[in-house]
Amino acid sequence: MPVDDIEGIRRILATYKTVAMVGLSANWHRPSNFAAKYLLDHGFTVIPVNPAYDEVLGQKCYPSLRDIPVPVEVVDVFRKPEDVPPIVEDAIAIGAKVLWLQLGVVNEAAQRRAEEAGLEVVVDRCMKIEYARLFGGLNFVGVNTKVISAKRPRTLVY
Repeated sequence: MPVDDIEGIRRILATYKTVAMVGLSANWHRPSNFAAKYLLDHGFTVIPVNPAYDEVLGQKCYPSLRDIPVPVEVVDVFRKPEDVPPIVEDAIAIGAKVLWLQLGVVNEAAQRRAEEAGLEVVVDRCMKIEYARLFGGLNFVGVNTKVISAKRPRTLVY
């Protein structure tokens, strides 16, 4: 069962700060580039994964997840749904904790495989949007965040 509740998504975003972004583009107008820049600006370590580049947003880029020399907590996928299964196998192999499938990236078989291997899975959501929605950043421009509360979100300590 994918993580789809506010508390679960908030916990993931508050806990895991090292993100390998598969399919990150160096083109500034692409959604992946915008999301990566936002996450970098908000304290995340973003590791680009794209064989087309040596560097993206000042970060060394790797051709695959298995080439990354440091531990990765979240694998954030900006690829077509049919490209996800081998990415899941790589995420499992490197010991990732979370598979995050971006907006429009839905592959139920790959999702099940990741869950069976013990990864938490977030499907059809954007890390940038969810972080802004749950930790502040969307509501100041009048965007309906669908979070109704008179309380500040509690700080999670793990």
